Amino acid sequence: MSKLPFIQTMIYGFCTTILALCFIIFPKYAFEASVNGMTVWWEVVFPSLLPFFILSEFLIRFGVVSFAGTLLEPLMRPLFKVPGSGGVVWAMGLASGFPAGAKLTTRLWQEGHLTNIEGERLVSFTNASNPLFIFGAVAVGFFANPELGLLLAVSHYAGNLGVGIIMRFHGYKTDKTHRRHSEAFSLKKAIKNMHKDRLKNQIPLGKMMGEAINSSIQTLLMIGGFMIFFAVLNQMLEIINVSMVISMIISIILGWFQMPKELSPGIIAGLFEITIGSQRISSVQDASLLQQAVVVSFILAFNGFSVQAQVASIIAETDIRFTPFFIARCIHGTLSAIFAYFLFHYLYTNRSIPSSDFGPSLPTFFESVSSFFLETYEIISLFGSTFTLLCLLIWFWMLFLTAQER
Repeated sequence: MSKLPFIQTMIYGFCTTILALCFIIFPKYAFEASVNGMTVWWEVVFPSLLPFFILSEFLIRFGVVSFAGTLLEPLMRPLFKVPGSGGVVWAMGLASGFPAGAKLTTRLWQEGHLTNIEGERLVSFTNASNPLFIFGAVAVGFFANPELGLLLAVSHYAGNLGVGIIMRFHGYKTDKTHRRHSEAFSLKKAIKNMHKDRLKNQIPLGKMMGEAINSSIQTLLMIGGFMIFFAVLNQMLEIINVSMVISMIISIILGWFQMPKELSPGIIAGLFEITIGSQRISSVQDASLLQQAVVVSFILAFNGFSVQAQVASIIAETDIRFTPFFIARCIHGTLSAIFAYFLFHYLYTNRSIPSSDFGPSLPTFFESVSSFFLETYEIISLFGSTFTLLCLLIWFWMLFLTAQER
């Protein structure tokens, strides 16, 4: 018997047993943590992601992804070394947030639009925080500072772009398509590809809609489970003082960058779940706003182990490896933190000082964009739980009808 698998078995068994005992000994804390995780999923995550998931299924089945992919090929192939259809995944991922990018990448891989290496490149930069979360939850909800939203958003998406460019070199030697030249722009070919893809999915519209809803809700239920589990896991690690040991190590690292050690508990929480981590960072009184913005930018880009586990679960249906995605998250976190540090003066400080004292402020366009995301987030938070309940009731009704037909 090999020693390594045996050691892994003992470690997994020991950790699981300890965690189960913590649940039994501290049921109150476990329940409160699970309720917190459930609330975020119920009120915000489910209603904001479900429409995008369902829409993405229709875009793929109706050939719209192939159409857009053919048109975007001259851009995506030279820049990121992925097919043009990756542009749709990138746009949907930025708009809806994680793990939509992983979900769409998996679907494209299953449809044969991506190789394994191209899938690993694509999934590495198409999973990002959506603008609603950055502007609504973090900037306003946690920091009570709407002007901070633009800094966090620009740093996050600039870092995301940087990751995509860096990851274009991933698997360059083993990728057989790395010498493929991008095709010229052709509207006629794009329409032909769209029609060809649609003909491959000739099933009734009602059945297609049912399959899209069923697949999307199952994915969201999985996401909710991960959010609740990691919220409880983070709470249990704090109770048994494991987080304290990790906090000592992080405090040393923070000292190298001349940051207060009081940020370490929030960083630990953010490594597991970005919502809890961002909230705790915003409440640290001994840190400056610049230091808080840098740390939150890292947390948002790293995604947290909760989101990473969601992505790992989704891409497990493919041959796409998780390790490149994890490396990309570390790169994204570093880049976003650097961007937040250097852009703080231009995107936040300048906006907080009257234009007569410190040059012109940012265009009104950015103010209107920020307000749009804030208002949308408030609407989702207000009616999100009702929408979630209604969708789940429809899903159960569909399952009942399907069971009756069988």
